[in-house]
Amino acid sequence: MNLSKEFLTNLDSLGYTKLTAIQEKSLPLSLNNSDLIAQAKTGSGKTVAFCIPIINKLNIKEFRIQTLILAPTRELANQIALEIRKLSRHIHNIKVLTLCGGTPFKPQVLSLSHQAHIIVGTPGRVLKHIQQNNIDLQNINSLVLDEADKMLDMGFYDDIMEIINSLPKKRQTLLFSATFEKNIEKLASNVLINPKIVKVENEEKVHIEQKFYEVNEDSKTALIPALISSNKAKSILIFCNMKIKCDQLANDLYDLGLDVLTLHSDLEQKERDETIILFSNKSYPVLIATDVASRGLHIDDVDLVINYDLSLDEKIHTHRIGRTARAGKGGLAISLYTHNDMDRVFAIKEVFTDIKEENISNIEDDLSYKIDSPQRTIFINGGKKHKLRAGDILGALTAGIGLSKEDIGKIDILDFASYVAINKEKITYVLDKLSKSKIKGKYYRIYEK
Repeated sequence: MNLSKEFLTNLDSLGYTKLTAIQEKSLPLSLNNSDLIAQAKTGSGKTVAFCIPIINKLNIKEFRIQTLILAPTRELANQIALEIRKLSRHIHNIKVLTLCGGTPFKPQVLSLSHQAHIIVGTPGRVLKHIQQNNIDLQNINSLVLDEADKMLDMGFYDDIMEIINSLPKKRQTLLFSATFEKNIEKLASNVLINPKIVKVENEEKVHIEQKFYEVNEDSKTALIPALISSNKAKSILIFCNMKIKCDQLANDLYDLGLDVLTLHSDLEQKERDETIILFSNKSYPVLIATDVASRGLHIDDVDLVINYDLSLDEKIHTHRIGRTARAGKGGLAISLYTHNDMDRVFAIKEVFTDIKEENISNIEDDLSYKIDSPQRTIFINGGKKHKLRAGDILGALTAGIGLSKEDIGKIDILDFASYVAINKEKITYVLDKLSKSKIKGKYYRIYEK
């Protein structure tokens, strides 16, 4: 691919030794500066596929915004920014800024006044900065539209077009989408020039086993522990159609002895970020979410998806059950429905012909199975803005207080806070010792989440 030796060494150190199908097909074209339409599912390696060419063409000495990446949600934007930082570790002083809603506006204005190389953001917030003349677009030579189908589903077409009309005409545009419907064709025809089209047709078919149970509305909640234990699930995502139902179900499951998290639009962005971290680092076994809140949610290793409420249409159903098939793995999705849901059941079954109808009397509740997580999370009131890095925290836990590396899970560092998954058997020890120890020469407030 004609990448620098330093770039290749960094890719190798990250474990990227073999190209995925979408990377193999798209990189020769994108590295050649062609406009590109790439159709690939979530979890196929598409983020790396568009990050490599934009990093490769970056002029680090020119401290101006050279790339704009638009994504549908803040969570996805943050994940893209993190991936760029990892892939560009061989380049010194690269600056990546995220511009998303749900976070304070003025600090973003200040950051933009100091310039950056790459901007990753959501359309609404990026457009607001453009309208207020906070962002210098004249040096942009690359535009990426990630999960373009989701952005259009969320009503961002006009915002995207207004942003694109503000960009230099001479640029490379890369459009990535899981589907290629009429709305994507319309967007592509308006923003890309002689694009190359790449589709990953022969992706290995990931099998998602689907089971449908007809139930009475009153008996739904009591079934949840049995569905989890009978399938020996460790990470469970439950979908409800309304946020009030999420909270109600969370309270009921808590009363049944389950540790649960909720994710819906009433939560502030900070709470949403924290919830996603706690679930993805395996500190809580169950996450109850609405569809709106879960858009752009990238969490691997979900064993079981339960549709507590049947989705409003088959497209949403497809989106939901796909959460248990991330990173090329199969999975299990269980849907509960009542007699009043029959129209929706028929609509879904027209799309999915391999759904198994099951009887609730066949569910074998394994009372010996403990629905719990092996880890808990500690919160540290310091983050990137305090120059804290994962290595600093890891060193404080291992060399500092003698914790084994095997007892330490995922480390997530945000601007002003850090979260560390710890073996739950060691959580009391860690809270006691670490609160009396310095991390990178400084004491931090530490408590369990």
